[in-house]
Amino acid sequence: MSWLTVVRMVQAKGGYRSPEDIQKTPMNPAPDPAQLLPNERVDRIRRIQMNDLESLPYFLIAGLLYVLTEPSLRLAQCLLYGYVASRLLHFWAYLTGQIHEIRATLWTVGSIILVFMTVRTLLVALGA
Repeated sequence: MSWLTVVRMVQAKGGYRSPEDIQKTPMNPAPDPAQLLPNERVDRIRRIQMNDLESLPYFLIAGLLYVLTEPSLRLAQCLLYGYVASRLLHFWAYLTGQIHEIRATLWTVGSIILVFMTVRTLLVALGA
C-alpha cells in the first residue's frame, strides 16, 4: 500500500504531508505549496492502508492461534482463504469507490471469520 500511495502522489503531483516534500528536487522540479493540500486519490489509498493496519495484525494472531487448535484442514482453508478474499474484495471496493454497504458487507464477512476463529480458539483453550 505504501508504494501505491507513492504512485498516486507522483501521478497527482500532490497529496504530500510534510513541508520538506515541497522542496525543489529532481523528482519535484516545480514545488508548490498546494502540493501539501489533501488529495482525495492519495488520501483514499491512505485510508485503505489504515484499514488494513487495523485488521491484519489481529488476523495474523487469530489465524495462528486458530491453526494451533488443529481444526479440520478444510474448515481452516475456508476460513483463512475466506478472510483473505474478503479483504481483497474490500480493498477493491474501497479503491473503486463502491457504496458503503458493499464495503461494510465485505468487512463484516472478514470480521465474522475472525470472531469465529477467536471463539473457537478460546473454547479449545478452556477445554470446552
